[in-house]
Amino acid sequence: MNRTRIHRTVQMLCEGALMIVLAQVLDFVPLWKMPWGGTISLNMVPMIFFACRWGLGAGLLSGAVFGVVQFMFNGGIALGWQSILGDYLVAYMALGLAGVFVGRRWSIYAGTAVGCAARFLVHYVVGATIWAENMPEVFFGLTMTSPWQYSLLYNGFYMGIDFVLCLAVFALLSAPLGRYFLGSDLK
Repeated sequence: MNRTRIHRTVQMLCEGALMIVLAQVLDFVPLWKMPWGGTISLNMVPMIFFACRWGLGAGLLSGAVFGVVQFMFNGGIALGWQSILGDYLVAYMALGLAGVFVGRRWSIYAGTAVGCAARFLVHYVVGATIWAENMPEVFFGLTMTSPWQYSLLYNGFYMGIDFVLCLAVFALLSAPLGRYFLGSDLK
């Protein structure tokens, strides 16, 4: 391995660690907490930023590590090992799919859409299958007839707001940090 490649790997690992820490700090300051897990916060911003900057592999890895950190430091709400794997490890790893668009001018926005959609889908399936036994009769003033309906409303509520918040933050930061979104400083 040559020195340039070692330097890039160390830089990627250090940035990944910093983004995981920043995401966890942002998660300690939630804007809203749902009763059975899920928060409206800015914790996805650093994770999506990192994935769009470094690519799919690094994004998936950092997302998986962040999922473990989330479970450990947030007193993870889970019904068993299946919900631990789904709601934490796989859901946050799915944010790394934002790295599919690395290097494209619009990567941060498309990456946000793909990463958030993938994370939502994981929470949606886990919510409708594993968390189905906790479905209330009425949610948001609507009679719940299906765990799929409940999971859609429950997870869609906070994930939709998180998605919009991420897009807003990236739009505000696009002028001062645009070259970092693209990873052009890495070339």
